[in-house]
Amino acid sequence: MAVMPIVQAPDPVLSQVAADVVVFDDALIGLAEDMLATMYAANGRGIAAPQVGVLQRLLVMDATWKDADPQPVIFVNPEIVSASEEMSTLAEGCLSITGDLINVTRPASVVVRWRDVDGGFLEASFDGFSAACVQHEIDHLNGILITDKRQ
Repeated sequence: MAVMPIVQAPDPVLSQVAADVVVFDDALIGLAEDMLATMYAANGRGIAAPQVGVLQRLLVMDATWKDADPQPVIFVNPEIVSASEEMSTLAEGCLSITGDLINVTRPASVVVRWRDVDGGFLEASFDGFSAACVQHEIDHLNGILITDKRQ
């Protein structure tokens, strides 16, 4: 696994919409592993492929590794299939934006459907910090930064 350079705002790649992953192969697995290494090395809890200069719908996340054993999740072509009406505001940071945290209001819980690196389908519910984290990373896949959501 290699640590990759993290793209910094205002690089235009961060405002582009990423393309669906259509090939599930060793290169995809390698990219996901490198993204996890990059995320951990940067002390982050999630990173999306555009943040390492790759415009594919791939993100990795480990929302609780700082407080518990690592539990990395690799999301290929993730989509939010439902979101709670209840909203939550959290101060969010971003590996591609240096500086202060930004308050962002998002649904308090979401259900996400995605594929794993072998192409299998998965679906899970996320709430609290994990919900904010997965929504933050999916925003990156859609070319949206937390500065676009500044309150």
